[in-house]
Amino acid sequence: MNEELIPLEVIKNEKTARFELTVDGYIAFIDYKQEGEAVKLIHTEVPEELAGKGIAAALVEKTLVYLEEHKNSLFPYCPYVFAYIKRHPEWKRIVDSSFVKYNEL
Repeated sequence: MNEELIPLEVIKNEKTARFELTVDGYIAFIDYKQEGEAVKLIHTEVPEELAGKGIAAALVEKTLVYLEEHKNSLFPYCPYVFAYIKRHPEWKRIVDSSFVKYNEL
């Protein structure tokens, strides 16, 4: 992760149902739906102004850390999050085993 991003904190914004990371005044986010302890990550979006800086990867990593710390199970419906976990299989530990594509991770 880019060293500039390490101190930044991901915020769970319950009003907008997004995990948000603010960088240089821009907000990158992951839309989510939560049912009990299960969190479904739906869509990741990074403003064009932040493209190519590793923001999406940092946002996903920080969100996964948040979910693990809060004992949530994960349903990675967002294709970017799914691909991130596939590249970092250690995160499969928080994916709910009932997730449809669990065996593809």
